[in-house]
Amino acid sequence: MPDRAPQPVDRQLPTEESRDLIALVRDIVQREIAPRAAEEEDSGHFPREVFSLLSESGLLGLPYDSEYGGGDQPYEVYLQVLEELAAARLTVGLGVSVHSLACHALAGYGTKEQQAEHLSAMLGGGLLGAYCLSEPASGSDAASLRTKAVRDGDSWVITGTKSWITHGGVADFYTVLARTGGEGARGITAFLVPGDAQGLNPAAPEKKMGMKGSPTAQLNFDGVRVPDSRRIGEEGQGFAIALSALDSGRLGIAACAVGLAQAALDEAVAYATGRQQFGRPIADFQGLRFMLADMATRIEAGRALYLAAARLRDAGRPFSRQAAMAKLFCTDTAMSVTTDAVQVLGGYGYTLDFPVERYMREAKVLQIVEGTNQIQRMVIARHLAGPETR
Repeated sequence: MPDRAPQPVDRQLPTEESRDLIALVRDIVQREIAPRAAEEEDSGHFPREVFSLLSESGLLGLPYDSEYGGGDQPYEVYLQVLEELAAARLTVGLGVSVHSLACHALAGYGTKEQQAEHLSAMLGGGLLGAYCLSEPASGSDAASLRTKAVRDGDSWVITGTKSWITHGGVADFYTVLARTGGEGARGITAFLVPGDAQGLNPAAPEKKMGMKGSPTAQLNFDGVRVPDSRRIGEEGQGFAIALSALDSGRLGIAACAVGLAQAALDEAVAYATGRQQFGRPIADFQGLRFMLADMATRIEAGRALYLAAARLRDAGRPFSRQAAMAKLFCTDTAMSVTTDAVQVLGGYGYTLDFPVERYMREAKVLQIVEGTNQIQRMVIARHLAGPETR
């Protein structure tokens, strides 16, 4: 029924190289991702072959140093790549964001020796990463994590359980936060754990309402031994490393949310201009036109917000508050826009014949991952009014 093809987003990119990069991403999306997205999400297929292709194409390490196989791209460009990928399939866009999050600790805090040994394979060698912070009893209160790493000679023995791990059970490496000292944030240290480490046992993937192609699983660490050479940063520095990673990761979630919302808007516009009622397209009716206009405005505002935060990051300026604002606004926008898209399609929007019901189910998780939107409001308020009094 839809007869109006969506137009690509008109992006303001800083260089000719970045414009070529977006063109490459759009070509991969059209050939390899979008045609199979609905079927593979419905069946729960994890597209490892797509991540291998993205790695071969230099798209898994875009914001990192080319010395180690990265793309030397500013976050302003990297996030727009994520948006394009997420618009085609959120499992892929979010997966790339999580992989970048998993690389952050080593790229930013690892020694030159560690980076030389591991980083090239992580950024462009076909490997896929995961990030292990959350636990069954410590989600928003991440500093209360209980997974322990105990020193044993030149090694550490890790014991505990991590939960809600994207790529859990399929990742080649895990950036793991574990307690090496006393209570609280200062007792946490970061480690790089191989995916095939002995004693690392993934549980069955969670059964989720959306993103069925992206495995999310608990990981049990049963005396996993890693050498001290895989400790990232100083002992007790892990929580600071984790927060630094999350500031950047929240921008990735914001970009994915805008991509998902854009896909929903494109579908709604295509349907509304093709669907006839009372002898004319339903897009002629003012109530629906206003709805589409509001959807488009929210998306543009979200895109501007995450790009403004990215430009602060690229300039080396503080961006934590802006990252929280972008994550909050963009993911709330995705939930609102995808809900409205279902409404625009009416009864058809509630069926599996159109993708907007999937977009709506997928949007919900973006308000939860990498810090719930309630946590984002707390972060923003602390920047404005200082820490809460107790």
